[in-house]
Amino acid sequence: MMASRTDAHERALLIDGEWVTTGEWIDVASPYTGKTVGRVARGGRAEAERAVDAAARALESPLAAHERAEILSTVAALIDLHREEIAHTICNEAGKPLKTARVEAARAMSTYTFAAVEARKLAGEIVPMEASPAGAGKVGFTLRRPIGVVGAISPFNFPCNLVAHKLAPALAAGCPVVLKPATATPLSALLLGQLSQEAGLPAGWLNIVAGPAAPIGDVFVEDDRVKLITFTGSGEVGWKLQERAPQKRVKLELGNSTPVIVADDADVESAAAKLAANAFSFAGQSCISVQRIYVHEAQFDRFIASFLPHVDALEVGDPCDESTDVGPVIDEESHDRIVEWIAASGGQLLAGGDEEGLIKPTVLAHVPDDAKVSCEEAFGPVVVVNPFAELDEAIDRANATRYGLQAGIFTRSIDNALRAAERLEFGGVVVNDAPTFRADQMPYGGVKASGNTKEGPAWAVREMTEERLVVIQR
Repeated sequence: MMASRTDAHERALLIDGEWVTTGEWIDVASPYTGKTVGRVARGGRAEAERAVDAAARALESPLAAHERAEILSTVAALIDLHREEIAHTICNEAGKPLKTARVEAARAMSTYTFAAVEARKLAGEIVPMEASPAGAGKVGFTLRRPIGVVGAISPFNFPCNLVAHKLAPALAAGCPVVLKPATATPLSALLLGQLSQEAGLPAGWLNIVAGPAAPIGDVFVEDDRVKLITFTGSGEVGWKLQERAPQKRVKLELGNSTPVIVADDADVESAAAKLAANAFSFAGQSCISVQRIYVHEAQFDRFIASFLPHVDALEVGDPCDESTDVGPVIDEESHDRIVEWIAASGGQLLAGGDEEGLIKPTVLAHVPDDAKVSCEEAFGPVVVVNPFAELDEAIDRANATRYGLQAGIFTRSIDNALRAAERLEFGGVVVNDAPTFRADQMPYGGVKASGNTKEGPAWAVREMTEERLVVIQR
């Protein structure tokens, strides 16, 4: 059966191919207006258990690789067909500016497309058995088998594409999924669930249970049939999940305090334009939003003079307005925390601040490295800009954080670029572009407190499989 929802703004849970209501509802509010933009059935432990039951049954009837690939390709085509509906859904529930939400919808289509490719080429390897006397007369190869049921927990900030990065690789690997979307932004995930059904995904392969994190997460941790948990969100929650489930694969994509270095030989105007756009996109609510900029002292004044006009040109306001670049942060609690960090920064306020409940793109200069707005993840529209004297000093300051997701450097020198790539303790280093850059086919993930996995379909698919060795005596 298709949706039992009464209109486009009310959605049930997806369990075993059916749309299920529970008698309780979660109101989804616009972060900009505070008005309810939809409501979703509220699930809990019982619904999560039913969903795992359904996923386990689905695993008993495997889909062939070509079937999985065809479904994934069809979902990608449906995302393209419904791109405007998806973008407006993202805009309404997350407060993401509409033009940015359109980019997210397009990226979700790309994620499913790349996952379809991985489904078709997923294979093991030949093992050179005769390379040693013990292997003489034997043929060896590996098989990639689906790990089993996947429990997925997604965040609010990319309610469509980060959901896609969990669902699409799992299906490509042959794993049924139970998804718990962010409580603040479940509508986009459930829309993807509807499109997956329309694409022909059989019952049980995708189950979506919105609701409070604790009871649903407890099922993921406690049920032995859930073999892998994939989580994107706060480090506090993510590392506790791993601690509670030591015998499961727990794949974590967590936060960052993203640094970028502008070297003395950099194209300062290019750096200023790119960093202004990427420090404040979606109000800085991205794990790799530019947060710390270290500029060589010889270029510092020139950079500031170029950077601030780009920042001032950003349109702040209603995310549904086609011209808006920066909308609200997700909720009042986040707003108040960010404003408090700005006030306590100890730096010079060059632009921005709070204005009628909206945090304008905020630039702080000469901020102590131990200020929260510098060393912790701000997750808001604020960036600190500090001078440095030597490149090694800038690299050391960039590394002086518990996080390690992505970092960047602007330089014309290949020596500087390679030195930064070798010494920056991050999962990715971007040269001559903002480290907010992410293409959905690339390996993406951090070190240290930023996580323990790589996303991107080619890498995630392999995380969601087990390698089995086969040895045949000839």
